[in-house]
Amino acid sequence: MANNRRGRGRGRRRVCSFCMDDIDKVDYKDVGRLRRFLSDRGKVLPRRITGNCARHQRQLTRAIKRARIMALLPFSVDA
Repeated sequence: MANNRRGRGRGRRRVCSFCMDDIDKVDYKDVGRLRRFLSDRGKVLPRRITGNCARHQRQLTRAIKRARIMALLPFSVDA
């Protein structure tokens, strides 16, 4: 239990928002939902931060990449 002594406890396990909303496939055209899973610098947030299941995280990454190619999302954010 060395993690707890340093103040980095696990906390609550997050649940997949796509599973909660009963979404079967992640759509690249749903830009509002995809934007929630990007950091302020435009990077895809990891599973441990978002709480997505592995299946939906893979679909999410593909959808974000597809939306970037279609110019619906930026590749990077101007500083």
